[in-house]
Amino acid sequence: MRTLKLLAATGALALFLTGLALAPAARADEVLVFAAASLKNALDDASADFQRGSGESVKISYGASSALARQIENGAPADLFISADLDWMNYLQDKHLIKIETRTNLLGNRLVLVAPADRAKTVDIKPGFPLAALLGDGRLAMADPDAVPAGKYGKAALQKLGLWDTVADRVARAEDVRAALRFVARGEAPLGIVYQTDAAAEPAVKVVGYFPADSYPTIIYPVAVTARSSNPAAKELLDFLRSIAARPFFEKQGFTVLAMMPSHLLAQVGGTR
Repeated sequence: MRTLKLLAATGALALFLTGLALAPAARADEVLVFAAASLKNALDDASADFQRGSGESVKISYGASSALARQIENGAPADLFISADLDWMNYLQDKHLIKIETRTNLLGNRLVLVAPADRAKTVDIKPGFPLAALLGDGRLAMADPDAVPAGKYGKAALQKLGLWDTVADRVARAEDVRAALRFVARGEAPLGIVYQTDAAAEPAVKVVGYFPADSYPTIIYPVAVTARSSNPAAKELLDFLRSIAARPFFEKQGFTVLAMMPSHLLAQVGGTR
């Protein structure tokens, strides 16, 4: 318990510092992508395929959408930004920091409750379900509900279900959703709220319940080229991520693909043909 509190505090500090720091500069010929932490497995695979097919070089920096957006605001040289919610993309758009004509709603996701795989018991998630009792003397792992999209979605769901006030003081706030997932995977928290895709990427946890779709805002991952980007390969990568060629990488991890390029444009895009 003491360890988890220390880790949560460390995560909160890291989140703050990450928002102030700038990512390492990419090479001039390299596409630098800032992407929500929950995208890591799918985006690593998709970008590798794009690089093989196009010959371009891609570097990806993962983290909380809030921290990444702040980095872009502070001058980080990202070419492409993929957020886990609309709010942080809107934040950059309002500050004229993205190329609006490139903005696309790329993916969708679901919110789930996870437990360590060796002690997972199915939970019927509905208004008033006994979440506090299920936690025992443990804490609920979540991405920071005040800033990070996964945490904001989770808080909204718990509020809609009438449970937030019963667990608000027992939340282990993580710097991003993957950090919350690690709390549960290591057995440091008995339950956690993450995306369905995160649970699929971590064999040490198991989904014990799905939050009702109407209990939280629709989860949408928007993508856009940043206003400061002058690398033409950034738009090529964006087109690839929107293409049929990239779709299997996202669907394999459990994402819902919202955007897809017409097939007659695929020949202009790097990646698997």
